[in-house]
Amino acid sequence: MTAYAIAHLQDVRLGPEIIDYIARIDGTLAPYDGRFLIHGATPEIVEGPWPGDLVVIAFPDLERARAWYDSPAYRAILPLRTENARSTTMIVKGVGSGYRAADFLAKAGLA
Repeated sequence: MTAYAIAHLQDVRLGPEIIDYIARIDGTLAPYDGRFLIHGATPEIVEGPWPGDLVVIAFPDLERARAWYDSPAYRAILPLRTENARSTTMIVKGVGSGYRAADFLAKAGLA
């Protein structure tokens, strides 16, 4: 099942360290089959506040997403981002192609 690394970035200081981070992150993704779906996009907000930018990286599964985040290669560049931007970052498992919202009710025993 596809998994996603998602980051909500705020107050990014586009200096040499962030430039270095951006230049090096692709190399950390390749061994885990990670690929950008959204990178630094400012969402069109239709409800609620959202200051900042959005990054979404897809991985084939949760295990590879976690392995990428914990990899020595990514950990080596992580401070370049965390010391130059405020962010909330998460890894989340996706749903299958035939998923419907009502499936959640059945899983929770509410349907």
